[in-house]
Amino acid sequence: MLRKGIKNKARQKRHLRVRKLVSGTAARPRLNVFRSLSHMYAQVIDDVTGTTLVAASTMDKDLGVTYGGNIEAAKAVGAAVAARALAKGINKVVFDRGGYIYHGRVAALAQAAREAGLEF
Repeated sequence: MLRKGIKNKARQKRHLRVRKLVSGTAARPRLNVFRSLSHMYAQVIDDVTGTTLVAASTMDKDLGVTYGGNIEAAKAVGAAVAARALAKGINKVVFDRGGYIYHGRVAALAQAAREAGLEF
């Protein structure tokens, strides 16, 4: 019996359950988080038009992150996505944790985004 990808499939099911209730609009877009083993990604999405308004990740060269799979990198991504959103005039968002537990890197990204000025 193959057990490959069972955790990710369970996370995707949790994410779909949350996405039935959480949706981003132009007035209050959705801050989506994706966490892989070695990187963190955050996007501010307008679900009405289906467009990504702002994005940041540990793959960005200007963040200066050497390894993206730790809490310090998640804090850098949270601050960067908040700064880019505020530069575009977005200050209120809906947080979408992507089916992950609000703990560790996900919580650190959210807290850094709040401290940088995003409201959610």
